[in-house]
Amino acid sequence: MSDSNDTIFGKIIRKEIPADIVYEDNLALAFRDVNPQAPVHILVIPKQPIAKLADAESKDHALLGHLLLTVKRVAEQEGLTNGYRVVINTGEDGGQTVYHMHLHLMGGRSMSWPPG
Repeated sequence: MSDSNDTIFGKIIRKEIPADIVYEDNLALAFRDVNPQAPVHILVIPKQPIAKLADAESKDHALLGHLLLTVKRVAEQEGLTNGYRVVINTGEDGGQTVYHMHLHLMGGRSMSWPPG
């Protein structure tokens, strides 16, 4: 596993590759997923790389809270008034494929349970 700063998400943060960015502030970036699993599928990532949620530490609590509030803001911006799902895949068994922690914001349709 490589440094999370060298992932595709690090390159998006540095604007080395294009992305359909829908929100950005000094701590987070939100952009549309290139392989959407719902009508609205946006990834919210921290600019400070954390490889996976399991690597987060108590010093990251403010950043983690900021990411959730960013999801809320983007969901409102996208008009997801009937609800939405937030997913964080962590590690191989959790389905994580990019080792830069990210939150999936999905909405625009009814979500089933269990997710998979």
